[in-house]
Amino acid sequence: MKLANTDIENIKLEWNTVGSKYASDVNKMVEFGDTNGWENWKGPEPKDDRDHLSDAVFELLKEANLNNTVSQFREDFPPAHGPMVNFMKTKGQSIEQLHFIEEQKILFVVGTAYTKRQAYILKGKMVIELDAAINAIGKSKKNNVFAIASNNAIVTTQGWEGTIIAQFNLDITKDFGITELIPFNDGEKVLLITSEGIFIISTESEKMIHPLPDLEDEEWESNIDMENATLSNDNNYIVVGDQCCEHRILDHNGVEIADVELQSSYPHFCLFSKDDQQLISNSCHFYNGVTLGIATSDLENGTVNTNVDYDPYTLIDDGMRVYCGVATSQYYILGDAYGYIKAIDTMGKCIWKQFLGSTISGMTVSDDEDVLWVGSSSGMLHKLILNKGLRDKHTIGTAKHYEEFRLVIWKEEPIMKW
Repeated sequence: MKLANTDIENIKLEWNTVGSKYASDVNKMVEFGDTNGWENWKGPEPKDDRDHLSDAVFELLKEANLNNTVSQFREDFPPAHGPMVNFMKTKGQSIEQLHFIEEQKILFVVGTAYTKRQAYILKGKMVIELDAAINAIGKSKKNNVFAIASNNAIVTTQGWEGTIIAQFNLDITKDFGITELIPFNDGEKVLLITSEGIFIISTESEKMIHPLPDLEDEEWESNIDMENATLSNDNNYIVVGDQCCEHRILDHNGVEIADVELQSSYPHFCLFSKDDQQLISNSCHFYNGVTLGIATSDLENGTVNTNVDYDPYTLIDDGMRVYCGVATSQYYILGDAYGYIKAIDTMGKCIWKQFLGSTISGMTVSDDEDVLWVGSSSGMLHKLILNKGLRDKHTIGTAKHYEEFRLVIWKEEPIMKW
């Protein structure tokens, strides 16, 4: 039933009044906790009491997309996470494998490793559906090499839709769900991360480099959880890890040269700084975690001692369970299990943080580092213009980023903009 104008005005007033106060209250609480220590916060936790408005706001969002009035809707109803959680529980899906192409153009994939995925291009505000056979997309750390997995093969190209560099026909790994795909800078090899193991794919072989086989266990199998890996930007190092093994440092051929002692329970994420001078290693316990910074120059010394008395060890963060991240020329931008993105420099100083909601599942940044795209498991893809200034009073965090729009990519719904 279509809402009367007076009803819409009343909903808009309540949405904005409650939403701006909630954001203000949360920001004040976080500022106090960060400044004075969370153990000293004695006040109540702010509540976002707008759940009862979500059905009406969702219908108005759909109407705005049909009528091409999204810009006005965005001004009237600034986006919020909490009130829409009930929709996300049934309609949300993971937005992963975000990769910058050029200008305002990125790639992204909807779905996890063992679901039927769909890949898209986002060009400005236009969404373009790609071949349904694509089940994973990756991009090299340097040289603009892309990798596409489909039809039991991986193809690397120089640039998006550019000249083909190599094709790898898969055999051992052909039926594995792909968590992540990272082509080497020359496009002649690919790092393949799956829950069946982590592999270097070349034209000669599908070489499993993690986990290490237990030759004395007749029932040993390569299944792993929390699988994660990265390449250094110069491709000299490979880092691999999973729930049952610390982060292992390998050379470019997959030969182990060191490992990293854990600070929390399970290795969960790893990334090199943009200049390759530092490796960060995140380990987690439940929804929290610890991230360490290790000088790359120490990686060939065997076991990396992460004791607090060890000089090259740097505490990057002591709270986040990190799911994804990018390295810029100034800092890392990391996304966590609680829905926060945080910019943290190589010395562990938090530069800014912003709450987007749900587990952050994918991220990419433009080459000029002015625009950040962030995907989450809620089915949202956010486009943020960094340091442009806040768009509204509903933003939670210390960042001053302008959200140009967010895509709402929900099951059984058309893709919408908010």
